[in-house]
Amino acid sequence: MTLETKKSVFVELGKFLSQFSEGTSAKKSDVLYNDIFFDDFENLIHLSQSHNGWYTPEQVYFSIQSWAEALTEENLNKWLSAYTIDQNDNNSKNVALILAGNIPLVGFHDFLSVLITGNKALIKTSSNDQHLLPFLAKYLIAVDEDLKDKITFVEGKLENFDAVIATGSNNTSRYFEYYFKDKPSIIRKNRNSAAVLDGSETKEQLEDLGEDIFRYFGLGCRNVSKIFVPSGYTFDTLFEAIFKYQDVIHYEKYANNYDYNKAVFLMSNFKLLDNGFLTLKQDTSYASPISSVFYEFYENIDELQTRLEADSEQIQCIVSNGLIKNSTAFGETQKPQLWDYADNVDTITFLLTTK
Repeated sequence: MTLETKKSVFVELGKFLSQFSEGTSAKKSDVLYNDIFFDDFENLIHLSQSHNGWYTPEQVYFSIQSWAEALTEENLNKWLSAYTIDQNDNNSKNVALILAGNIPLVGFHDFLSVLITGNKALIKTSSNDQHLLPFLAKYLIAVDEDLKDKITFVEGKLENFDAVIATGSNNTSRYFEYYFKDKPSIIRKNRNSAAVLDGSETKEQLEDLGEDIFRYFGLGCRNVSKIFVPSGYTFDTLFEAIFKYQDVIHYEKYANNYDYNKAVFLMSNFKLLDNGFLTLKQDTSYASPISSVFYEFYENIDELQTRLEADSEQIQCIVSNGLIKNSTAFGETQKPQLWDYADNVDTITFLLTTK
């Protein structure tokens, strides 16, 4: 398969995904194989919550739309223009993918990267996300049967691979690093995202910060779990702005976490700020539990910049109104571009340079 062929296949997938959105899914006449796949995918979206309680239709639709927006010819060309990729897959490798399952299709970028570089993907899905990616793989194979020999889902032990990309917790990463010590690898650990405020943010920006906090119930590494604010900052304006997200407390799994974590904090005599569906706790850690966000005060923005750079291996992305270099805009953390790599590790370069 040439690079242009592979890009065209993923553009077709993007067109397929663009049909699905909450409450307004509709078939388009120019999308390939809708007669085979459309209804089944719509049903799978609504069944996803039975497979993983956090995968509500709203969250799955959001993920699907994000990928529909990413998989365009323009985006693929812009992303891949920075690389020299073999047009004919002459140096194909078997790449093992060990995927996470914290948010829907979280491993899709690795899957895409392996295939677009002409390699073969040996995929071990998370038990929390076993259905969405295999379905999309079937659609891709329907569009171009040459992909059939390049995609394998593995249930047992991974064998006969040349490189590995594995995503897990800090604990599992130690196992991965030992087990795959003799293979070229990307091993991803826990990371969290932070926001830096200075009090000048508009109500709209703070509302968008709520999106960064609550999307996927806060389960993603790109969700904001830590906020830095200037000394003397009061959170009234923030609480007022994020009140639009109050319905999150009506979801049982989130509510259970809110009740449990709040009780643990209170029993430990921690001071909390609480609006009835989110607690704010002053804490130096970046990793807050579901339904809680940690915060810290800062005195000097330059000193904070230095600290964030020193802590970069703990941080996935930083949200600010331009206060921090290379920060992400409010409301955009869960809409990464194809060229926004997890942990800032260039997956394409890794795949192209691994022997």
